[in-house]
Amino acid sequence: MKSELRNPKKQQLNPNWAQLREKLKFHGTKPSPKATEKLETEIPKTVLGKRKERSNAESDDSQPNPLAPTSLDCSVTDAIAMDCEMVGVSSLGNKSALGRVTLVNKWGNVIYDDYVRPIDRVVDFRTEISGIRPRDLRKAKEFRLVQKKVAELIKGKILVGHALRNDLKALLLSHPKMDLRDTSEYQPFLKEGRRRALRHLAAEFLGVKIQNGEHCPIEDARAAMLLYQKNKKEWEKSIKDFIRLKEKQKKRKTKKKPVRTERL
Repeated sequence: MKSELRNPKKQQLNPNWAQLREKLKFHGTKPSPKATEKLETEIPKTVLGKRKERSNAESDDSQPNPLAPTSLDCSVTDAIAMDCEMVGVSSLGNKSALGRVTLVNKWGNVIYDDYVRPIDRVVDFRTEISGIRPRDLRKAKEFRLVQKKVAELIKGKILVGHALRNDLKALLLSHPKMDLRDTSEYQPFLKEGRRRALRHLAAEFLGVKIQNGEHCPIEDARAAMLLYQKNKKEWEKSIKDFIRLKEKQKKRKTKKKPVRTERL
């Protein structure tokens, strides 16, 4: 009875060690160092090791997308980002016409997204870039209806985007210059005074890859909005400084004008 209490509970051997002992027909003594070394090389990685490697491999995919909306709010906010995709019209298809327009609010949520039926016949859908296919335009809305809706949504708002001049031209719309926030023209985003592609700005300043193949206007609009939001404080300050400078220059011009005196 005493001996049973003194002996610790017999532990179950690791199956690999048990297999080695069977092979060596070796009982009661410690296996040789060579046999142990051989076993270690033959033993596959443990489940824990595999799980660790798998989690590392999946860590990149599980990282949050910077372009994902930061709120569920789908209302029309004070700042709106716009992106358009074009199709080719005219006999050669080298003239651009609006094929799709997307608007997102400051949170990145879509507030408007529609395909547009151009007035002229589409010759080139430019699918490899625009992502637009013939089936997308079969039930697309008329240009004038889309134009009216977009004009209503952006009126009185800060309009964000990349190369907005092209998008506004395609929509046959205008917007106050002081309310435009164009990521292709913002000074800190320029490289040696030259404009840069949105995908390059997104990669450098947001750490995200976009426009790998067909363009997604929702993704592009979100990227432009996020670039603006991350630089909003400095951007808005530069706008205010520019306005003050213009006002000072205007006052100086009025002071320099000679006062005309009537001859008696």
